[in-house]
Amino acid sequence: MARILVVEDDADILELISMYLHKAGHEVDALSEGRSVLSRLRSNPSDLVVLDLMLPGAGGLEICEALRKDPATARLPVIMLTARSDESDRIAGLELGADDYVTKPFSPKELVARVTALLRRTSPADAPATIRYGEITIDAVQHVVTDGARDVKLTAKEFLLLEYLIRHRGRVLSRDLLLTDVWGYSYTGGTRTVDVHIRRLREKFPVLNDAIETIKQFGYKLT
Repeated sequence: MARILVVEDDADILELISMYLHKAGHEVDALSEGRSVLSRLRSNPSDLVVLDLMLPGAGGLEICEALRKDPATARLPVIMLTARSDESDRIAGLELGADDYVTKPFSPKELVARVTALLRRTSPADAPATIRYGEITIDAVQHVVTDGARDVKLTAKEFLLLEYLIRHRGRVLSRDLLLTDVWGYSYTGGTRTVDVHIRRLREKFPVLNDAIETIKQFGYKLT
C-alpha cells in the first residue's frame, strides 16, 4: 500500500480518483488547491502525487517545479492530470520533471494502472546492485546518482531511464521499447516524452552529450 496525494479542484473527479485508489489498496490524501501542497508533503510525506495542471492558488506546473527544486521531494513521482491536451502543455510538464501525463477525460482504472506501474518502478522489491558508467555512479537502493564528486538530482523517470540505458549500453533501443520497459505500459502521450527525458539527461551529465547516440527515426544507443 502506498500513500498518494491527489491535488484536484474538481470535487467529483477528486472523489472518483480517491475511490479507485482506495479500491486498489492505497491510502489517499486529498487537496483541492495548490498553495498547500508543499506544506502538506512536509507534514505528511507521500509516495506519489497526482497533480492537476489547472489549480486555484498555484498551478500544477509551478508546484511541479517547486517539488523538483526541494531535495526532500526532488525524486517524488508525479503524474500530471489536465483537461488540456495541447502537446506544449504535456512537454512543459515533462520539462519541469513530471513522470507521467494523463489527459481528461480519462479512465480511472488506467490512472490506477499508471500509478501502480510508476510505484513499482520507483520502489522495486529487489533493488539491483550499484552500477557505473565512467564517472557516473547509480545507487539504486538509495536512489542516489553521482557524477564524479557531484551529486545529481534526478526525477524518478530520469533515474529509471538512465539506469536502463547504462544496463543496456551498446544496444540500439527504440523509443517504443524504452516506453514499454521504462514507463512500463502502453504510453498514450507519444514518443516525444522519450526525447524530452533524453535531453534532460544530456543536460545533467555532460559526458552523455556524445555518449548517447541518436539513431535517426528510431531511438537511442549509449555507446
